[in-house]
Amino acid sequence: MEEDITRFVPLAERMRPKTLDEFIGQKHLISPNSFLVRAIKSGTLGSCIFYGPPGCGKTTLANIIANTTNGIFEKLNAVSSGVSEAKDIIARAKVNLQMYGKRTYLLLDECHRWSKAQSDSVLQAIEDGSIVFIGSTTENPFISMTRAIVSRCKVFEFRPLSSADVTIAIKRAITDERGYGKLKIDIDDDTTKYLASISGGDIRSALNTLEMAVKTTVEDKDGVTHITKEIISQCVQNSMVGMDEDTYYDVLSAFCKSLRGSDPDAALFYCQKLLVSGCDPRIIARRMVAHASEDIGMADSNALLLAISALTSCEKLGLPECNLTLAHAIIYICEAEKSNSVYLAMSEADKDAREHPEAVVPNHLKNHPTGYNDGHGKYKYPHDFGGYVKQQYLPDVLKNKRYYVPQKNGREANMVQKKDKYK
Repeated sequence: MEEDITRFVPLAERMRPKTLDEFIGQKHLISPNSFLVRAIKSGTLGSCIFYGPPGCGKTTLANIIANTTNGIFEKLNAVSSGVSEAKDIIARAKVNLQMYGKRTYLLLDECHRWSKAQSDSVLQAIEDGSIVFIGSTTENPFISMTRAIVSRCKVFEFRPLSSADVTIAIKRAITDERGYGKLKIDIDDDTTKYLASISGGDIRSALNTLEMAVKTTVEDKDGVTHITKEIISQCVQNSMVGMDEDTYYDVLSAFCKSLRGSDPDAALFYCQKLLVSGCDPRIIARRMVAHASEDIGMADSNALLLAISALTSCEKLGLPECNLTLAHAIIYICEAEKSNSVYLAMSEADKDAREHPEAVVPNHLKNHPTGYNDGHGKYKYPHDFGGYVKQQYLPDVLKNKRYYVPQKNGREANMVQKKDKYK
């Protein structure tokens, strides 16, 4: 009977790793001597937030933590649960801790969705150790969550999984008895790599596609289920996906170079090619935000505003509505005057910041100036001098450096005269 019930459990859930040895990816977090692994094995891990894209192992690792430390695992979803459910869990957690010495791990999926009032309901329990809070979110917690919660948790950033990581998960699902190990599944390496490449680093998405392919494919006379690229293409969420990993990066590269090269026709084409191939529109918008500062910068700062508006549209509206906003921003960025002065200034300042750790803030600019006179005198308030007064702002070791050099393009041309005036 249990076997009959198990077959209805989604493949991705059946294949969820149960130990650290089975866990796939996130090598920057999960390595033999990493802080996180040491904390898990010693049972000393405190409240934390797992932040990263879907299907990269956040919930899986939370389950492993609870199992490894012999704790009690409670799970809530911030979308459908509230204060009353959290209080019930906290009450049970206190009893289990006092009577049985077992810690309770509370995993809150989509934790950025909780309001301040909801977040406040678990603060005391986190502080006194009644629960170990593990928040899971796809949004940046430093922006999307209340500061009170974030300040009490250690944030671990999960990265998108590589195609190689997803390939491991696919092959494991085919050979492991929890997956299709008892069946005869024929899928060649090219098809496996193709499935991994179109899954966008999301193991759950890859296994859902594989499951649909297996369930909808008829076995041959020998009981073998043959899975081909064509079958996989028919089973993905976007039936128009037809781009392998190398082609994807080639098209994305061509899109970026078309923005820089001021060719709106090419940029629009490559954008649409990416979208019809299943690319997340937010990836395209993020590239435009970067290019708006890197390639246009001060020549036309409105390009950055429009690029950010396009990103917001992708996040708030999604396809197909955001497609028009993307096209709007693409055309503006391509037609705008170009200047890389912001990029050059940032790069040079970054280089000096790394190479000159001895550089100190001049005394007159410090928040709490000392009585020591370093030769600069007192701070001069610019508004007392009509809005500008000449004084040294950079540390002595860099006092003659000039990072921002305006170019003579677009609105930045006016900055050349202004910089000369304030020399």
